[in-house]
Amino acid sequence: MSSKVIIIDYGSQVTQLIARRVREAGVYSEIHSCITTAAQVKAMQPDAIILSGGPASVGEADAPHLDKGFLELGVPVLGICYGMQLLANTLGGELAQSETREYGPADLCFSKPCPLWEGLDAAKPSRVWMSHGDKVMTPPPGFAITASTATLQVAAMADEARKIYAVQFHPEVHHSADGVAMLHNFLFRIANITPDWTMSSFVDRVVKEMAEQVGPEQHVVCALSGGIDSTVVAVLLHKAIGKRLHCIFVDNGLLRMNEGTEVVNYLREHFDLNLNFVQAQRRFLDKLAGIEDPEKKRKIIGHTFIDIFDEEAKKLPDVAWLAQGTLYPDVIESISHKGPSAVIKSHHNVGGLPDTMNLKLIEPLRELFKDEVRKVAAELGMPDSIVWRHPFPGPGLAIRVLGEITAVRLDILRRADKIVQEELKESGWYRKVWQGFAVLLPIKTVGVMGDGRTYDHVIALRIVDSVDAMTADWSRLPYDVLERISSRIINEVKGVNRVAYDISSKPPSTIEWE
Repeated sequence: MSSKVIIIDYGSQVTQLIARRVREAGVYSEIHSCITTAAQVKAMQPDAIILSGGPASVGEADAPHLDKGFLELGVPVLGICYGMQLLANTLGGELAQSETREYGPADLCFSKPCPLWEGLDAAKPSRVWMSHGDKVMTPPPGFAITASTATLQVAAMADEARKIYAVQFHPEVHHSADGVAMLHNFLFRIANITPDWTMSSFVDRVVKEMAEQVGPEQHVVCALSGGIDSTVVAVLLHKAIGKRLHCIFVDNGLLRMNEGTEVVNYLREHFDLNLNFVQAQRRFLDKLAGIEDPEKKRKIIGHTFIDIFDEEAKKLPDVAWLAQGTLYPDVIESISHKGPSAVIKSHHNVGGLPDTMNLKLIEPLRELFKDEVRKVAAELGMPDSIVWRHPFPGPGLAIRVLGEITAVRLDILRRADKIVQEELKESGWYRKVWQGFAVLLPIKTVGVMGDGRTYDHVIALRIVDSVDAMTADWSRLPYDVLERISSRIINEVKGVNRVAYDISSKPPSTIEWE
């Protein structure tokens, strides 16, 4: 990999967006904590450095600082929001605290030619997105003011000789009209980077690296869930080590309708995977009998899965590695921008493995965002039914059947959920939304069907828009689509007489109900 941009994270909620925008431009990027030193960054051999925004005030005692060594590595630097304030403060500029935080759109006026503005209409203001408290009053020596707004004299500044640039707004968010063009100017005009980050190059590289990592004799075990992440992991490893990959697919009785059989048949037929299909429906349902608490459900499912996985893995020869579908957001979220003392959350792909397994971890997707995984799947020739399959939780339908889990209640939910999937696909909305599914509520309501009174179950629809599931908003589906879904569920699924639509966002709600 020849091109690389290092992003130093100072705690902004949209730091990941910077990385995504850089990668979308065909340049590999990595996010590293602000406690990362210049020496460590130098060892990464970056072509450019971007300093992110953040919630802190530069003058505060515990505010993140700038390692001046970043500015001595001989590569261009771009400071965004807090990154700009850090540059000004560190290099001798003057800062001031605003009486009120500026949050929202502003019109950026270009006051001096700058490579960042190349190709933009300098005579017209550019709409940008602000989110800051402090502001730069006077740039450091050697810096020129390159843009301003009605409320900020110094909205952007540049030291052309040292190739250090800074903007007070967020070019990475879609609210900044010319933000992508500005980032492209930084990458290609200022840093002269060659875009070489493609999913084709990723596949070639990671297959070669995994073959070397595992070696010529050792075996790898992989837990398949039927989702796109584990499926892509399996196919990549199969290309690297062939039949020394052992895939285990456990049907826990909590999958969607016909999902286990469909996924297993497809993978065996198209990729010739070494696949063990474990039918364990009764084992899981027996352990879940009478359990209503969602956390207890999750623990029972997790422990039972681990027991089965351990039993099956011990039957395999010379297994030394466990393949896991960790994605880049998992890696980022496990490392706080303040360092290990304030971890946001730990890895969650495998809920803890027995020490007796003593396996080394191999994570071929840990560099990728979810949308990049889909691109890899397409590169590997997988059909749209797998590439665009909606995310499905590890505990399966257990956390979508609220209350006690029984075979009857699972059957009701499966039939309702199948209708949701069919209607989303038929209407063209399946690819437009992040996720759509049905939830069986633990209540019954009165209804009238024909000439008779009913007292039956309620299905809730949860359909959301998102980029990476960290935040989500309810999807504004057309009323006729919702009407068809509701009508079909009530008429075709025996035991349901009411359908509700969940119109809450994340936060404060979560995507799943349990």
